[in-house]
Amino acid sequence: MSDDANGTGCLLCAMEEAEASARVFRDSLWAAEIAPGYEVPGWFFLRARRHAELITGLDDAELAAFGRRARDLVAAVTEATGAPATYLLVFGENYRHFHALVAARGADVPVERRAGDLLKLRAERLDPAAAAGLLPAVRTAYERLAGAPAV
Repeated sequence: MSDDANGTGCLLCAMEEAEASARVFRDSLWAAEIAPGYEVPGWFFLRARRHAELITGLDDAELAAFGRRARDLVAAVTEATGAPATYLLVFGENYRHFHALVAARGADVPVERRAGDLLKLRAERLDPAAAAGLLPAVRTAYERLAGAPAV
């Protein structure tokens, strides 16, 4: 699926309209949310709010802020889930709008589903209700770790 494959434009840009209940945080440059179609508990998209294609399309301010936002979101997801590993994955192939998938990997995930094979869990563990149920704990941890309200 590409940015335009759904016929409505860019999925990541459309996430600007996401309900606050799907959001970990949003600031002037970055947002983290549960992404439509990726509602696996402990999975969040960290996305540039501006349509910037690939990491090379980020401006200096976005690039400077990305590391802190990624660190704080990974730490919050790890804390809230108790996951022994939390991945930060960037591809840019299906959706060119720059984003990273932050994905908790639970201890129950078999070895053959770890590392890059974790993405196969999208089909196997899609659970919108459980993903939404975890979000408040991630938001609370993020706010404490980042030292800022989630907005």
